[in-house]
Amino acid sequence: MQIYFAGPLFTPYERRFIEECATKIRAAGIDVWVPHEHAAEMTVDGKITAKSVFDKDFSGLFPSNAVVALLDGPMVDDGTACEIGMFYAFTRTDSSKKGILGLCTDSRAIRARENYEGKGINLYVLGAIEEVGAVYDTIDDIIPVLQQWKAELEG
Repeated sequence: MQIYFAGPLFTPYERRFIEECATKIRAAGIDVWVPHEHAAEMTVDGKITAKSVFDKDFSGLFPSNAVVALLDGPMVDDGTACEIGMFYAFTRTDSSKKGILGLCTDSRAIRARENYEGKGINLYVLGAIEEVGAVYDTIDDIIPVLQQWKAELEG
C-alpha cells in the first residue's frame, strides 16, 4: 500500500512536520510518497517548472492507494486541495483507492469542529474528504485507519 502525503511544503516547519508524520507511517509498515522528497527530480535544465512539478507529483498521487492531507493554516493549501479533489475522483472508479484522511492540528479549526467554514477548511474540500474518509487531529489517530485499509487491500 502506498500513501500520498499532501500538504504545503514551503517552510522548514511544514517540511519537517510532514517528514515526522511520514516517518511514523513508514514505521507502521506503510509506504509514503512525499512530494518534497522528490524535489531534485522536478528540476529540468536547472529549473523547477509547473509541468515538472505536476508530472512528478502526479506520478506519486496516481498509483497511491490513499491520501493523507495536512489541512493546517488559515486555508487549505491550494495544491493540497487540488490533490484532494483529484484523488477523490480516482476513488469513484478504482476500488484500490481507499480514501482521504485529513490531518488538522490547527487549534483554530479543532475548536470549531462543528463548523470548519471560515476556520481554514472549505466545506467543498471537507465534503470530498468526508465522502471517502475523515479528518483527524493527530497522525497517531490516522495510522490505525491506514493499517486497516492496508489489510483490506492485502486480504
